[in-house]
Amino acid sequence: MRKDELPHGLHYQFPFIDRKERARLLDWIGTLTPLWEMRFSEHNPPPEGDKQRPLLRPVYWLGNWQFACLDYYHPPKGILHRCVKAEPYPKFLQDVVDRIEFIAKKRFPKSYVPEKWKLNTCLINFYGNKLEEGKWVDRARVGEHKDFEPGPVGSMSFGDRAFFQFVNGKSTLGDENVVFSQWLEDSSLQIFAGEKWKEKTFHRVQRVEDKKKEIIGPAIDGFLTRRINFTFRYVPEEHVYPLKNLPGNQQGDIDGYVRKLAETSPYWRGLIS
Repeated sequence: MRKDELPHGLHYQFPFIDRKERARLLDWIGTLTPLWEMRFSEHNPPPEGDKQRPLLRPVYWLGNWQFACLDYYHPPKGILHRCVKAEPYPKFLQDVVDRIEFIAKKRFPKSYVPEKWKLNTCLINFYGNKLEEGKWVDRARVGEHKDFEPGPVGSMSFGDRAFFQFVNGKSTLGDENVVFSQWLEDSSLQIFAGEKWKEKTFHRVQRVEDKKKEIIGPAIDGFLTRRINFTFRYVPEEHVYPLKNLPGNQQGDIDGYVRKLAETSPYWRGLIS
């Protein structure tokens, strides 16, 4: 799809990452320890009618870590003690982020880009098959949601291609609520910005193909990764908290995760040493 065929507020580039960059990124990703986070915790228990549950996929965050049990970052009300300062981007990834920021500022009107906007947050999602009760179950999709961080969002995809959709509301009744659909190819970049795509619509990964037969990323017990997605977002620096500045309850809720991260990350190890 050509750039001039995309709706206003969307950008897509394929390929965005060349083979050499792809190999370097995947080699580096292989050194990470993704977490299987639980959605709730002792001090953030499930609401009535809900129950404790793990996320559907392993994750890793850079820039700041939005632990699920801290209830993520969702302004205007959900900004306090949601984002824990995390390890910075490695130099080669920061170079990629700089390119994405340049494209976004060139592609979109200034009204779409907050004054201090920079892509200082990255969620890495690992999509694939999970071993459940002796069977491999496809967990390579994600339901309707919004990214509440202000400004443009950049998304890089690796591995099997994904069928990505913007939808009105959370209806599951056929395709009548679909606003726009697009395949996200291996090594591609997608950016979305503006009120329509950030506020008025939800987005989802409807399915991920299983054709490349390529298992990528780090070894994860009971999980085979078919697709990896980097989602780059902006969180104002005043809303990012050093671990030591979190209240004791929140520190206690994430202590196990931090210690797990510290097993392979010098950054996290330095926080608990």
